[in-house]
Amino acid sequence: MKVLGNIIWIIFGGFATALEYFMGGLTLCCTIIGIPFGFQLFKLGLLALLPFGKETRSGEGGCVTTLLNIIWLFTGGLVTALTHLFFGVLLAITIVGLPFAKQHFKLTKMALLPFGRTIFDPSEINAED
Repeated sequence: MKVLGNIIWIIFGGFATALEYFMGGLTLCCTIIGIPFGFQLFKLGLLALLPFGKETRSGEGGCVTTLLNIIWLFTGGLVTALTHLFFGVLLAITIVGLPFAKQHFKLTKMALLPFGRTIFDPSEINAED
């Protein structure tokens, strides 16, 4: 199911969204100050490219992570998160759109506070047990 979901996601906007995140990440990595923010955009781009079958969780964070998340929030993170939230609500109106709405809500969490969050595949964790 996750392969089919990812294929449909890529065709109907996932590729364009991921490409925008990657281009933004490359642009931010051109400056020394923007490198940490560029890496977060790369992380968002990977999740936006293939979101089905992936989950995010909060990792360990300290003062620097909190500070970077605050800067991120005020320099575009809030707008990005609200955009994913809007599309998630819009897709949740229909039954067919519910799986895609769930992916947008996942991207909302990641786009709001990306520093300290990790992306993982739950099936890989369960296979190790």
